[in-house]
Amino acid sequence: MATFEFDPKHRLRDVRCPCGMHANHIEHEKAQEHQSITAGAGRYERVVASALMRAILPGNAARRAFLQSVGASTALAALLQFFPLKSATELFAQGAGAPEKKDLKVGFIPITCATPIIVAHPMGFYSKHGLNVEVVKTAGWAVVRDKTINKEYDAAHMLSPMPLAISLGLGSQAIPFAVPAIENINGQGITLAIKHKDKRDPKQWKGFKFAIPFDYSMHNYLLRYYLAEHGLDPEADVQLRVVPPPEMVANLRADNIDGFLAPDSICQRAIYDGVGFLHILSKEIWDGHPCCSFTASRDFMTQTPNSYAALVRAIVDATAFASKAENRKEIAETIAPANYLNQPPVVVEQALTGTYADGLGGIRKDPKRVDFDPFPWHSFAVWMLTQMKRWGQIKGDVDYQIIAEQIFLATDTAKLMRDMGFAPPTNTSKTFVVMGKTFDPAKPDDYVKSFSIKRS
Repeated sequence: MATFEFDPKHRLRDVRCPCGMHANHIEHEKAQEHQSITAGAGRYERVVASALMRAILPGNAARRAFLQSVGASTALAALLQFFPLKSATELFAQGAGAPEKKDLKVGFIPITCATPIIVAHPMGFYSKHGLNVEVVKTAGWAVVRDKTINKEYDAAHMLSPMPLAISLGLGSQAIPFAVPAIENINGQGITLAIKHKDKRDPKQWKGFKFAIPFDYSMHNYLLRYYLAEHGLDPEADVQLRVVPPPEMVANLRADNIDGFLAPDSICQRAIYDGVGFLHILSKEIWDGHPCCSFTASRDFMTQTPNSYAALVRAIVDATAFASKAENRKEIAETIAPANYLNQPPVVVEQALTGTYADGLGGIRKDPKRVDFDPFPWHSFAVWMLTQMKRWGQIKGDVDYQIIAEQIFLATDTAKLMRDMGFAPPTNTSKTFVVMGKTFDPAKPDDYVKSFSIKRS
């Protein structure tokens, strides 16, 4: 609700508010300053205007009477005439501290999972927060990791398990990294070569060769989970090969692989090219699962804290924009070109809007095929750690909760979101269901022990 959108005839007193959602007018007005994640781009201006109006007319009755007599639009025009509302709004959005470093590089892989990181560039979210960010298209996840570790990138688009692995020294030198924001929710799928269109039962997949984008990826863990739940040992019954996402469709066409679990834009490109079909969406395995993340090193966070905070605010803003279904077509047109995803716009649009061809002659509709929510739940990290433990990537005992809290910055992100006028979750962990099985983040060891197929 906009700052001045209320009925001026309604008296200010401690009764139900005009919208009927709050106990009184005080709570109603406070709620206007804490919009949900789907709030529009003008929320900073509304918060600043509201605060200014309260400062000028601190009494509720006087403020209401003034607005009733002159009208909301006239009141706002008066504020604009005598107060630099635009400048104050920009200062509010950027926070108290000026960025120590304004020119930044952020690496990304050209897939729809990176939508908030990418779209923040052409749509001005970085510049809004006082930054000049170059988003750098990168060939593969190992390259993203190495360039970020070597400080060629200030921050990066990473698979959400990667910061856990880097911080724990799995596959690279142990360097503290953190996840202040999740990039995308859902947004993956299992795609098979068109020659396998009659092999829809995973029990028929023995001997198949599957591509995954990285060992430390949700794609790896979700594919392994799906195979194991259908009685296949991913260590013995199939082959898993690491292939950069931009190369997956070519490998499917060349018959080097039988399928892949990959981002939606890659799945949709295989369908567009007529070489594959969508077997299942990843949300059908776990609805609401995280995939990619916005990640930074602890060094960057501590050495340039204002730049880091401005960068996270820009990502949260861009994520809010991407979360709105009505923005998806515009986003698809914006990020499809060669300097970003290098995909036909129709491929990106089908992936983002959830109205898409399935490769078998059908058209499906699922508006939540992919979604965007920045909150880095601790329980997401705990689940990933259980799968690292399950498949032997982590040896010995694991302090799941401590690791999750150190790397997935749910508490910090919640505070930042509240400061920006969003409404983050009040908890940092939650239970969820993966293929019918409930995961309790308070009992990770029991969860690992419950699987019959795992690396001993």
